[in-house]
Parts: sequence; C-alpha cells; structure tokens
Amino acid sequence: MDAVLELADVTVRRGQATLLEGIDWRVEEDERWVVLGPNGAGKTTLLQVCSAQIHPTDGVVGILGEVLGTVDVFELRPRIGLTSAALADRIPRHELVRDVVVSASYGVVGRWREHYDELDHERAADLLREVGAAALADRTFGTLSEGERKRVQIARALMTDPELLLLDEPAAGLDLGGREDLVSTLAVLADDIDAPATVLVSHHVEEIPPGFTHALLLRRGRVVAAGPVEETLTEAVLSETFGMPLQVTHTDGRWAARRRTRVAGTPIRG
Repeated sequence: MDAVLELADVTVRRGQATLLEGIDWRVEEDERWVVLGPNGAGKTTLLQVCSAQIHPTDGVVGILGEVLGTVDVFELRPRIGLTSAALADRIPRHELVRDVVVSASYGVVGRWREHYDELDHERAADLLREVGAAALADRTFGTLSEGERKRVQIARALMTDPELLLLDEPAAGLDLGGREDLVSTLAVLADDIDAPATVLVSHHVEEIPPGFTHALLLRRGRVVAAGPVEETLTEAVLSETFGMPLQVTHTDGRWAARRRTRVAGTPIRG
C-alpha cells in the first residue's frame, strides 16, 4: 500500500515557539485518521503542513508521492481536498451553494469568469446529494446554518476527486443535532472504498465517526501515540494527551470521554 502522507522528523518553528517537534507519521491510501489533542497541541499546524500550505522548519514531508519543497505546490494542492474555518471565511456570503462547490474545479473561491461544463455541474449536484445538501443548491452560502455550511464545504473538498481529504475541526460550532448529522455523513464517507484517505482534526472523541481506522494524539507539538484507533484511544493515552484522568467508553462504534471521578477513599490515577 502506498503512503499518501509520510512525515519524517518534522519540526515547525515560528520565532521562539516550536509548534511541532520531531513528528514521524505515515498515512496509507485506505486509512481514515483522526488527530486529537488539546488547544495548542499543533493539530492545525500539522494540517497546514499536510495540505502544502506551509513548509516545515526541519524534516521531510512526502505528500501524494511528492516531496514538499521540491514540487510546485500549486500543482499539488488541487489533489488535496481541504475544509477549514479559514477557507470558509473566504467564501463570499452571496455565492450560490452550487457555485461554492463547482468553483473548486479551478481552485478558486468565488465565481468570476471561469467556465464549467455540464459534467462539472452534474458532479457538484451529485456531491451535494451525497452529503445530504441537495436542497441547498440554490441557496446563498450566507443564509445557511453552520451545519449546512460544513456539509457544503465537504462537498466542495471532494469536487476535484482528491487523493487526500483533510478536515480541520469540521464539527466546531455545531449544536448536538448538527454534530450528529455531520458524524453520520462522515461515517458514510469513511465506509466508501472509493473515498480518499482522510484525516480529521478534532478536540473531542465524540466527533470520531464510525469507520475511522487510526488515531494520532498530539500534546505540545509532539506525538503522544499513533496507531489503530482501538489500540490508541486508551484511557492512559487520552489522559496523558489531555492532562487529566479520563474515563473512556466505546459503544456501537462511537467514543466518549469524561473526567474520571474520585471514588470515596480511592486516589485518582492518570
């Protein structure tokens, strides 16, 4: 199996701050990864490296068979589907949803004078249908709820038939219903053998969709653990990652975590 991502001793520094340090990580083309960690752990920085938005200070980054720093990133980026809050902020609020999706074909945000053929429009419609957003096609992006915007962004990220899909905190800002709708959508995508390798960044184990195969845990820019999800998301590892004793459950394909409570007379151990 070929690797779609391969990081070797990757470090990112900005001024005196070290955002990532000594990251070794490999993602295969049939894997679905969740990246977990507290605020400031380096999750978004890692995704910026993996999406060829920034270069590492040290180390080697392989993306889709290319080495970052030796390849034209403007040719590489269209092969990567990306959703992020920063990208969402750039989408014009007056843009029709169908145009938000189809414009990914040219890697632009906001329709201008570019031309799309009927196949492009059909693919955009099909993707909106797949993520449960077909009824939104003729709405403007600014009129959508946060949950609806997340679905549209995922459809847009898939428009170019990417070889790698990167989702930066897609459930952020959603209420319970919106989160559960999104998790269901991502579970269907994870189960699709034709879907690209996927990396999902989150703060919460409750947001991990069924079908995700691997987990990478970060704390203060360093890897705490990485591997198959059921072997990695242990109470000990999650407690170390988030700096508190956690009780973790896994039921019907869904994960949950809460702070472990003290039993009278019993010390709390991490």
